[in-house]
Amino acid sequence: MEQHVTPCEDAPPPLMYRVERPVFDEAYLHTQLLHPRERSPKTIRQRLAQQFHCSSERAKAIALSFLPILTWLPSYPVKEYLFGDLVSGLSTGVMQLPQGLAYAMLAAVPPVYGLYSSFYPVLLYTFFGTSRHISIGTFAVISLMIGGVVVREAPDSMFTIQALNGTATNATVFIDTEARDARRVHVAVVLTTLVGVIQLVLGLLRFGFVAIYLTEPLVRGFTTAAAVHVFISQLKYLLGIQTPRFSGPLSALHSVTAVFSDITSTNVTTLIVGGVCMVVLYCVKDLNERFKKKLPVPIPGEIIVVMVSTGISYGLSLSENYQVDVVRTIPSGLLPPAIPDFSLLPNLVTDSIAIAVVGFSMGISLAKIFALKHGYSVDGNQELIALGLCNFVSSFFHTFAITCSMSRSLVQESTGGNTQIAGLLASMVVLLVVVAIGFVFQPLPQTALAAIIMVNLLGMFKQFRDIPALWRTSKIELAIWLVAFVASVLLGLDLGLLVALGFAILSVIYRTQSPKSVILGQVLDTGLYCDVDEYEKAAECTGIKIFHSNSSIYFANSDLYLNALKEKTGVDPVHLQALRKARKRKLKKESAERESQNHKSPQKMSAVVKLDVELGVTHEVVSGGGSQNHLEMQGNGLVAETHTESDSEETRFLEPLCPVHTLILDWTPVNFIDSVGAKAIKLVIKEYAAVDVCVFIAGCSRTLLAELRTLQFFTGVATPEMVFPTVHDAVLHCRRRTAQPTITAIQ
Repeated sequence: MEQHVTPCEDAPPPLMYRVERPVFDEAYLHTQLLHPRERSPKTIRQRLAQQFHCSSERAKAIALSFLPILTWLPSYPVKEYLFGDLVSGLSTGVMQLPQGLAYAMLAAVPPVYGLYSSFYPVLLYTFFGTSRHISIGTFAVISLMIGGVVVREAPDSMFTIQALNGTATNATVFIDTEARDARRVHVAVVLTTLVGVIQLVLGLLRFGFVAIYLTEPLVRGFTTAAAVHVFISQLKYLLGIQTPRFSGPLSALHSVTAVFSDITSTNVTTLIVGGVCMVVLYCVKDLNERFKKKLPVPIPGEIIVVMVSTGISYGLSLSENYQVDVVRTIPSGLLPPAIPDFSLLPNLVTDSIAIAVVGFSMGISLAKIFALKHGYSVDGNQELIALGLCNFVSSFFHTFAITCSMSRSLVQESTGGNTQIAGLLASMVVLLVVVAIGFVFQPLPQTALAAIIMVNLLGMFKQFRDIPALWRTSKIELAIWLVAFVASVLLGLDLGLLVALGFAILSVIYRTQSPKSVILGQVLDTGLYCDVDEYEKAAECTGIKIFHSNSSIYFANSDLYLNALKEKTGVDPVHLQALRKARKRKLKKESAERESQNHKSPQKMSAVVKLDVELGVTHEVVSGGGSQNHLEMQGNGLVAETHTESDSEETRFLEPLCPVHTLILDWTPVNFIDSVGAKAIKLVIKEYAAVDVCVFIAGCSRTLLAELRTLQFFTGVATPEMVFPTVHDAVLHCRRRTAQPTITAIQ
């Protein structure tokens, strides 16, 4: 007995996989082996009763899903979590204050409304959100999108007032900022209400999957473009110049042009204050990043900048002495709730949809990252409901739309936050400022807020590093990133998002219409089949072509699928039909020439026959063989031979038109097929049958087979006997079929 020596004696023996069974086709599987369960169709009444039945368990499950705080608060481990949540909440709250003030400028509303938006939504999310680590509140991208809509609906030109200086010719034009700001707040509040309604409805309808259409390259390209818009919008505050705010297509270019055309009026003091704030903030962020493992909590650079710049502004009277723009009025206390002005709704529907989808996409993507890191799950539908409630309910308290902030979420998680108790404490910090000490920030220079915004954009600008990485990995995703970026910069964030989303969908269509098609070969002594061009161990089966294309078959790519099939296999039924007709015409021509030669030399033919008789050779007339030689006795006593087609002609005519006699379509990657695709496949089966090439199908899923039966695919030329569960089943069947002797009769 031969012994196999392995390199390592302790290595376990290979796991063997032995299966011995008959070759199955779909006809046998469906009728003999598999027995589908008989299910009586349910009526609409039964379905409704099942969907809306009520029980105590169902009511409890609905309550827990709608109020996730009930699932973790009763078992909240105070000793383990409270200290971490307390430190995290204070750190996040301190960071949320300056960001709320700054992002209100992006939304084109007074800074105090950024504080309102940093309190109410955070408080509500504690009860309805499923993520334990994201920080809800103002965010640069959403604030900028709101600001674009607000400026479009309430531009400065609507509030210009002319003041006469003695004569009608000498008039001073100025802007009624109080009326303008009030109008812009109304627009932002109504927009937030509509955003909340859309998110709430989508969540109740279980549309949490909509975020999957905003693929990561699209979101990153879009947010990078938003960072460009934000940076450009803050240049005028950093330089201390007065320029109008633009919205719509090419608004970024118009803003840059306006800034540089008025750059000679730069307020040097404002620029120095802003530049110093940017340098300090950058240094603090760099220190936090370098020593994040050694620092118990990050250095709160933003609140330090706010407090120091406010103190300097107050002490030096920067507003009066150096004309530095400051925050000015911050009313103490909370405003009473008010009903939004819904007459503005018709103009805001499109914008609200874009803001709702982008806000949810930002929130759910970051929530999933933290959930995966800390080992819990988030519910996309409940996140939609939570964000919808935060925006809708808070809008009655004069807030603008919110989502989660990446920078604050990272701080909340890195400083020990474990639950949304940290978010609740952060909102209490904001409430304390709004109610008690909001007036302290009235001398805060706007250039300091611009510096905070610009430095916080560094993380987004680092997304430019995606370009070389995507170039190496996926050119299509790189195209999506670039289209999202360029379209959003040039056309604005709303139209840019629409263009990017459309391009992403087109890229999916392109991929389905440009699948990779290969010919499979069998790996020796296995039932595995791989690409023969890629793997040298994969060898084609003689006379059999196995075609594999990684796409479904439907109206948009059925013709492409068939073209790839004919190109890869090298078997074109139209070409073979033409070849057969040409061969037939040639044989007829040769036969006609031979007959004419026979008529010209009858004496020679007679002599040949006589000689055959003398030699004892007999000629047998075979009935039914139209191609055999016939001997006839003519009236002059000679035996003449008449010809139709000779044996050699028969042989040549019956030679196969191509060496391939069988095609196997590997449908393992096919997810679905529609009526157009089914008709195309049946037509190509019929075309190949006309040139004696059989087509079989392998690897269909049960779902795909059910679709084929619904489409009445198995009628006419297509039968269940042509379908096999695996490619190997189909190959074994074809080999046995071609091995059996066949008798071809020429009619």
